[in-house]
Amino acid sequence: MSKSSSGSHSERNLDLANADRGVWLVKVPKYIADRWERAPGSIEVAKLKISKHYKQKAEVSLKLSEAALALKEPDEHDIPKEHKLDVTTVERQTIGVFAQLNSSEAEVAGNKIYMEGKIVQKLECRPYADKTYMRLKMEGIRKASIPKRQAQQLSRAVQNFKPVSDHKHNIEYADKKKSEGKKMRDDKDFVLSKLFKAFEKHQYYNIKDLVKLTNQPVVYLKEILNEVCNYNLKNPHRNMWELKPEYRHYAAD
Repeated sequence: MSKSSSGSHSERNLDLANADRGVWLVKVPKYIADRWERAPGSIEVAKLKISKHYKQKAEVSLKLSEAALALKEPDEHDIPKEHKLDVTTVERQTIGVFAQLNSSEAEVAGNKIYMEGKIVQKLECRPYADKTYMRLKMEGIRKASIPKRQAQQLSRAVQNFKPVSDHKHNIEYADKKKSEGKKMRDDKDFVLSKLFKAFEKHQYYNIKDLVKLTNQPVVYLKEILNEVCNYNLKNPHRNMWELKPEYRHYAAD
């Protein structure tokens, strides 16, 4: 049977010779998995024992080898040697186990994928609550309770990492909002007189200069400007205001 797909995936041959073989899926604690990861392929890591009793469910246990127990790091504690396995039969699922050869072997075998079998039972590895396991559990709880961040007392101030209470641009923005918030709307005629006097000196102004000259809120000032001024959208006076023709010869006393 072959499986092909488009894109970057090449065609693979699927070998189903072992498709009907029953396989056990065993879940082990992390401390066992870590030891097995370090173990070279030449040593025996554990033995599985199955005890059957008349009209009773089979009992399954796992016993680690002395070689596997010896594969511990200097800062690691001893781990339990014997474990029991809780068995659950897989009935309503179809779960397969697949294998793939390494690159050199795949070239010889024709780049195949092998189905090693289907999972018929799930087994969960549980340690016996002996002294070794209790010490291991207490050490795990102790490590988990250590905070990742710790306070450290310094003998002098570290200038390079001294926190800033507020940044300069934030302060400037806050001051600007504060000053604009204090601006009160003057009488419309009073604002108009200021505008006409300003336009007697110059024909064009941008909104920033007009706000300074009148000391009025921007929104309120634009409402008045739209009545008596035109806003230029083209060069050479783009984005600037000038009086409408009917107001250009206004003279204030």
